Amino acid sequence: MLTQRSKLVVKREMSLTERLYLPAIFNGLKITISHLFKRKTTIKYPEETRPVSPIYRGLHVLKRDEAGAERCTACGLCAVACPAEAITMVAEERKPEETHLYREEKYAAIYEIDMLRCIFCGLCEEACPKEAIFLTDRIIPSTYDRDSYVFGKDILVESIEAPVDVTKRQTQEVLEFKKDKKHYHNRTFNDAIKKSGLSGQK
Repeated sequence: MLTQRSKLVVKREMSLTERLYLPAIFNGLKITISHLFKRKTTIKYPEETRPVSPIYRGLHVLKRDEAGAERCTACGLCAVACPAEAITMVAEERKPEETHLYREEKYAAIYEIDMLRCIFCGLCEEACPKEAIFLTDRIIPSTYDRDSYVFGKDILVESIEAPVDVTKRQTQEVLEFKKDKKHYHNRTFNDAIKKSGLSGQK
């Protein structure tokens, strides 16, 4: 009565067919049988996989440049941008004999991502000025051990023999911008060698 919307509820007597429950059972069976003739929505994973969107954000990859050197310089921008605080890294100075391994003077000696904390937002990819980290279309393998979900460089860094294609995640404007060598972060290890005039030396 306080809201002026009170409603009188009357308990209606059930009919004979409702008391027998047979119509309800038959309706339920009809729905169940109709699903037998519909197209199956499940697939036999992992033998079969569904098509994945080109911009699907899955397992991360730490990229190398054209010379095979790691792009990551341990600047920490990806860790700062990560809203889940899932990225941990430790930076070290590159030694003279490691110039072919790391692109610049500083590199990530330890780079770890806690996949149980990661929300796959892609902000680490957007924050990276060196185009060192990308989210790929690869699915993260499942396991029962929580500790194994902390992925280090042994999993994240791409192999030289099988580089990961990330061109689907780059627009044409980005690819054109990378060709402009006036910007320092667009220069590769090979570009630095050519500029220093050491390309003919061993």
